[in-house]
Order: sequence, then structure tokens, then C-alpha cells
Amino acid sequence: MSTSVAIDQAARPTHQRHVLAGILLLVVFFSYIDRVNVSILVVDPEFLDYFGITGQAVQKGLLMTLFLIAYGVGNVVLAPIGDFLGPRKAMSLSVVMWGISLIIGGLAPTFMLMLFSRVILGLGEGLHFPMQSKYIKEWFRPDERGKANAVWQTGMAIAPAVAMPLFTAIIHLTGWRSSFFILAAAGLVPLAAIWFFTADKPRDHKRINQLEIDHIEAGLAAERAKAAAVPADANDTLWSKFKSFAKDYQFWLLVVYYVVHTSVIWGSMTWVPSYLKEARGFSWAAMGALAALPWILGVVTKIISGVLCDMMGRRAPVILFAMVGVGIGIYFAANASDNMTAAIFLAFGVGSIGLGGPAAWTLMQDIVPSRGISTAAGIMNGLGNGFSSLAPVAIGFLITATGSYAGGLYYLVGCAVVGGIATLILTIKGR
Repeated sequence: MSTSVAIDQAARPTHQRHVLAGILLLVVFFSYIDRVNVSILVVDPEFLDYFGITGQAVQKGLLMTLFLIAYGVGNVVLAPIGDFLGPRKAMSLSVVMWGISLIIGGLAPTFMLMLFSRVILGLGEGLHFPMQSKYIKEWFRPDERGKANAVWQTGMAIAPAVAMPLFTAIIHLTGWRSSFFILAAAGLVPLAAIWFFTADKPRDHKRINQLEIDHIEAGLAAERAKAAAVPADANDTLWSKFKSFAKDYQFWLLVVYYVVHTSVIWGSMTWVPSYLKEARGFSWAAMGALAALPWILGVVTKIISGVLCDMMGRRAPVILFAMVGVGIGIYFAANASDNMTAAIFLAFGVGSIGLGGPAAWTLMQDIVPSRGISTAAGIMNGLGNGFSSLAPVAIGFLITATGSYAGGLYYLVGCAVVGGIATLILTIKGR
């Protein structure tokens, strides 16, 4: 019996690339939970009173903005480490950096040290994110990448959907400091998954069989042939990796879109809980549930995005649909007279951004040669999050200047218009 089972298993390909996609989802889930806790903290009276920032919208926004600046720098400066260390070691190092930052945050006696912990978190997560694309490029055929990207990107929506009500309860019951220590301990889960259950390339993995390797490599053969047609730098330096995609204007249009994409994410993630509680008057419990709603919808839109990308063989139209949904939803949320109607429109608008994430990263992996993936991913994510770091503070400034949250929401509508123009060009160009 055991012999026949072994023969049957040998005749079938393993599914380690699917396991990898699940691990990448797990890692990004924990990385986003680490970021989201501050969105609830800026509504917690005890946290605000302790640091003396009650009623100070700009200082609240600074907690997310400094994180995003460091995150952007980390993506650009630290991402090339992945091309030299490999994604497994680089991603593990990033998780260790998260843990250190969270312990500092939990112990922070001053607002300045809290801001410092946010900078360390940003640098650590800046190293992590490009490694997601490095793994996908090495482990998945082009015709499977849309769904693979959708799988791990759902973690970006599941995390806030879970974290908003979870941390609302934790902070309410045990205080704000405990949330940091809980997150630091939880970081051991993704660290173990990366170190013990992933490998940089399929052939390096101990649990994969030859049939799955053949399946992956057959799908990558066409890409290798295209890459062979482009002369590679003999030294394969950082500069040569950059040159492999730097002259492609479509890559830079995608970067423009991604600035918008991340601006919508971080702007809404920072201010949606405050908007629901302070502008719309929802209770603490209702705020936690309604703040999760856009991200629950985001799980659905990310899955739809991955399916559409692989089914259509195109990415840009999916991103364009995302921008239309964001603009319409947030505009009507800002102008709705009924509080619940506003919350529903806001969920639709913010949730629509989920269509853009998997499509954008799949498109980047289409455009950029394999040797430049970590560098390109770092630049795209770094510039996107670096410029989007203005969003939380800009929204806070507009709220203060206009005396209304509607002014802040219009900032996000304007972002959707800019992103729509960039992706319309890519759509016309056949992407």
C-alpha cells in the first residue's frame, strides 16, 4: 500500500508554489496588522492624552506619515538587498526589524520615541514588500501570476478587516501598550513560516518534486527567451538592473498610478475610523465594525482582480475600473446626508481599490525583466508609499482648514482622477 501511494504521489506534481502563496498572504497579513493598530490608537482617548495630541489632526497624521516616509526609503534603498541575499533571508530580516520596532513602541514614554518606532517599522517593512514580487516572479508562470498576486494581496485587505474590530476590543479592554506586545509576539509566526517553509527558487526547495519544477519552468521559458533577447550587463550590477526597465515609460505610468493607489489606502486607513466616530457619530463598537467593512469588500475585489487578470490577459482595464469605483464611492460618501449611507458609500469606494492591487503588481511583473524585479518593486512601492506619505497629513490639514471631513475625502477623489488618467493611457496602449 505504501509503495503504491508513493508511486501515485510521485506521478503527481506537488503544490509548493500554492503553499508559498499562502505563506506570502500570512506574512503580508501580519505586516499590515502592524501598521493598522495606529489607526485605532488615534481614536483612543488614553493614547491621545498620554502623548498630548488630543484634537491635533496633523500630529495624528504624522504617526502614519513618518512610517510611510521610512517605508518608501526602505523600499528604494533596501530592496536591492533581496537581489543579493535572496528573498528568504531578506524577508526574515525584515520581520525581525518589525518586532524590534513594536517593542520600542510598546515601551515608548514620549511621543518622539513613538515616532522613532514608526520609522524603524517603516524601514523593516520597506525591505519586506519587494520580496513578495521576487518570490512570485521566481515561482509562478506568467499565466498564474494574476491569481497568485491576488492570493497574497488579500492579506492587505483581511488584515485591516480583522484588525479594526480586534484592536478596538484589545485597546478597550487591556490598554494601548498591550497591542504592541501582542503584535511583537505574533511576528514569530510569519518568521517561522518564511525560514522553514520557503526557498528562493523552486529547485532550492526540499519538498518540491520534479513535476512541479517542470511545470513552473515550462511556463517561464518564454520569459527567459525574451530576456535573452535583451543584452544583459556582464557584471549584473545594481545599475544594470535599473537600466533593464528605467527607459520604459509604461513602468513610470504604473508608478504614478501606484502613488495614487497607496494614497487612497493610507489616507483612508488613517482617517476612516476617526471619520466614522467623530464626523458621523457612530459608537466605539459600531466604528470598529464599519471601519472593517471597506477591507472586507477589498478581499472580494482583490480575488476578482486576480481572476480577471488571468482571464483577460490584460491588467490596465482592471486598474481603471478600480479608479472609477474609488472616485464615485468616496465622492458620494462625502456628500451623503444619512450617516449609514455615507458609511456604505465609503466602504464601496475604499473597497474598490482592491481591484487595482493584484493587477498593478502583475503588470509590473509583466513589464520588468526578472533580474530587475526586486529593484523595480522597491522603486514602485518606495515611490508610491513615499509620495503617499503626504496623504495622512494632507487630509488632516484639509480637515483642520475646512472644518469638515469632506475636504479630506475630496483629496482622495482627486487622487482617483489622477490615477484614472494614468491607467487610461496604459489601457489604450494595450496593457
